[in-house]
Amino acid sequence: MKIIDQINNSTLITEDRAKLLLRVTVGVLIFLHGWYKLMNPEAVGYIGGMFAEIGLPAFLAYLVYVGEIVAPIMLIIGYQTRIAALLVAITMVVAILLAHAAQIFTLAEMGGGSAIELQLMYLVGALAIFGLGAGKHRLVK
Repeated sequence: MKIIDQINNSTLITEDRAKLLLRVTVGVLIFLHGWYKLMNPEAVGYIGGMFAEIGLPAFLAYLVYVGEIVAPIMLIIGYQTRIAALLVAITMVVAILLAHAAQIFTLAEMGGGSAIELQLMYLVGALAIFGLGAGKHRLVK
């Protein structure tokens, strides 16, 4: 019982530190996707083509920079965290519907699990941040 009591009374990971960990992890991982798109502009062109295929203006693809560059930076520094998390969540819903719709009810070929588990983890992580807020550990109040 001592181990369980120590775990239950641990202050190593507090609620605010857990919020920071979630915010920074989701922020950095999403940012890396945006960074790739900044370094490889043809990726945004490809996304624009997918928008055009469903009858939407291709320029909407540039909004990926908001959801994958601006919003993640906001998450990392803790600025307007709920708005940033909502932007990431919207980006992930669009990505799932636009690029992964055929995989929604599919199992991954290797290792089992959902074929879109990564996208779902980002989406759920963003929704969790939206619900939790920034916590006290943030660079911007």
